[in-house]
Amino acid sequence: MLRKYFLTSVLLWGLSLAIGNAIAATSEKTDTRFELSKNLDVYNSILKTLNVYYVDSIHPQKLIRKSIDGMLVSLDPYTNYIPQEEQSEFKLQMSGEYGGIGAIISQHFRDTTNKTYDIVISEPYEGMPAHKAGLQAGDIIRSIDGKKTDGMTVSNVSEQLRGVPGTSVTVVVDRPGTGSVKRTLVRQKIHIDPVTWYGMVDANTGYILLNQFTENSAEHIKSAIIELKGKGMKQLVLDLRNNPGGLLDQAVNILSLFVNKEEKVLFTKGKTKQMDEDYRTSSDPIEPNMPLAVLINGASASASEIVSGAIQDLDRGIVVGTRSYGKGLVQSTRPLPYDGSLKLTIAKYYTPSGRCIQAIDYAHRNEDGSLSRIPDSLTSVFHTRAGREVRDGGGITPDVEVKNEHNLNIADELYARHYIFDFATEYAQRNRHIAEPSQFSISENDWTEFKKFVKDKGFSYHLKSTDALRHLKEIAKYEGYDQRAKEEFDALERKLAVDVDTDLEQNKKDILDYINTEIILRYYFQKGPIQYTLKEDPVLKKTLEILNDKQQYDAILRVEK
Repeated sequence: MLRKYFLTSVLLWGLSLAIGNAIAATSEKTDTRFELSKNLDVYNSILKTLNVYYVDSIHPQKLIRKSIDGMLVSLDPYTNYIPQEEQSEFKLQMSGEYGGIGAIISQHFRDTTNKTYDIVISEPYEGMPAHKAGLQAGDIIRSIDGKKTDGMTVSNVSEQLRGVPGTSVTVVVDRPGTGSVKRTLVRQKIHIDPVTWYGMVDANTGYILLNQFTENSAEHIKSAIIELKGKGMKQLVLDLRNNPGGLLDQAVNILSLFVNKEEKVLFTKGKTKQMDEDYRTSSDPIEPNMPLAVLINGASASASEIVSGAIQDLDRGIVVGTRSYGKGLVQSTRPLPYDGSLKLTIAKYYTPSGRCIQAIDYAHRNEDGSLSRIPDSLTSVFHTRAGREVRDGGGITPDVEVKNEHNLNIADELYARHYIFDFATEYAQRNRHIAEPSQFSISENDWTEFKKFVKDKGFSYHLKSTDALRHLKEIAKYEGYDQRAKEEFDALERKLAVDVDTDLEQNKKDILDYINTEIILRYYFQKGPIQYTLKEDPVLKKTLEILNDKQQYDAILRVEK
C-alpha cells in the first residue's frame, strides 16, 4: 500500500512539474511577445514624435538604418541587414560572379589634409574587358559614360561600372606619364576563380591556393587535383591562409574529395531542433589516401576552419601554420519586405570530434560591453579519431605551428600610402617585359631609384612608439614627474627619431618583397605574386619537409603510447 502511495505521489509530482514547466514556458513566451509589442509601439511613437516636433528636418530612412545596424551589431558582427541596393554586392560575395569590366579599384588620397582622393584601377583581371581594352593598374578613372567621378566613392564608381553583360560603358582615365585615355568596354559576366593558383612546388607535391568558398569551389579544386595528378602529384598542399570562408556546402563538398562517403564532417546546433543538422560527405573521394597538408593562419575563418578541423579530427592529414580565426557560427538569410534580407546567425557548428571552435562569446560581454576571446584555460579537450588531443574555444590549433614573422615597419607605411604602387606603375611603363615570377627581383639601380623616388615625393612618417612616448610625457607632466625623467625621455626621443634613409636600408628585404610583388602583379596578374612569395615561404618549406619525410608525417598523426 505504501509503495502504491509512493508511486502515485511520484507520478503526481512529475505531472505537476511538467505542467509547471509548460506554464512557465508559455508565460515566458507571452512575456517576450508583450515586451516586443510594447517596445515596437514605443519605437514607432518616438519616430513619429521626432518627425513632427524635432527642431530640424530628420531623415527617417537614415535614422532607422542606424537603429537597425546598432541593434544587430549588439548581437554579433555576422548578423546584418542587407537592403535592396546592397543585394548585388552580397550575391557577388556568395557566387563570385557579376556583370562588369573585371577590375579592382581603390581610393588613393592626393592630399590627406583635405581628404581629396582619386579612384584608381589597382588591378585588372586577366582576360577580362578592362584588360582586353588596355586599361592598366595605376589608371585614374576620371569619367564613366560622361559622368565625372569627382566626389564619387569606390562604391559609387563600382556601381557605375557594373551592369548587364553585353552592355557597353565608356571610361576616361588619366594614365601617369601618358595623359588622358578613352576606352569603350563591353561588360561581361565576371567570374572570380576561387582557386587563385595551383601548380607543382616540387617533383611530388601539388599546391592549391583557395581564396574563398564560393559556388563551385569544390569543382575547381577537383579539376586542379586531376590536372596535378597528371603532372606527377603524389601529395598535396591545400592553402587556406587568409581565406575568410563562405558557403558551408562547398566546405563539405571539398572534404568529400578526401574522406570516405557518408563520413560526418560537421554538425550544427541552434535554438530550435530544425537548426540541428549533421553534414556528411555525399560522394566517393577521389583521393582518400594521398598525403595531405592544410595551411591556415589567423585570417583563416569559418569554412576554412570546417575543412581544416575535419581533416585534423579525422586524422586525414596534417594542419600547418598558426591558429585560425575562431568563427564557429553559421549564418542564413531570410527575406524581408521591399526586397531586402537579413543575414543572421542561426547555429554554432562543431567539428567531428564535437568541438566548437568559436573564439568569442558574443552573448556574454564584459561589464564595459567589450568582448574577449575564451582563454585557453577554459577550453576543453577533445580527441581525434586516432586519439590525439585537440581543443575547442579558439580556432583550429595546427598540428605543426610555423609563424611567418613580420614586424610593422616603414615598408608597411610605404605600401599603405601607395608609394610602392606608384613606383610600380612607373616601372611598368618603362619595362615591357620582366623575368618569370620565381626569378624576378629589381636591380640595385632600381633600388637606388626607388629611394630617390620616395625622398623626391617628400615621404615622411612617424612611429606608434613615438606617439606612445609623447602620451607618456603628457601623463608624467600631469603627475609632476616630467622633470625628474627628462634625461631619460630625451634619450629615448633621440633613439626613436625617424631617419628615412636608415630605415629604408634596415628594412630593405621587406620593402623589396612589396615592390617585387607589386611589379609582378602588373605582368602576371594574381598568380604571379603567389609564385614569387612561395619560393621563400617558411610555412610551405616546413610543410614540404614533413610531407617528404613519411616517418615524420606519420608520427604527427599517430598517438604515442
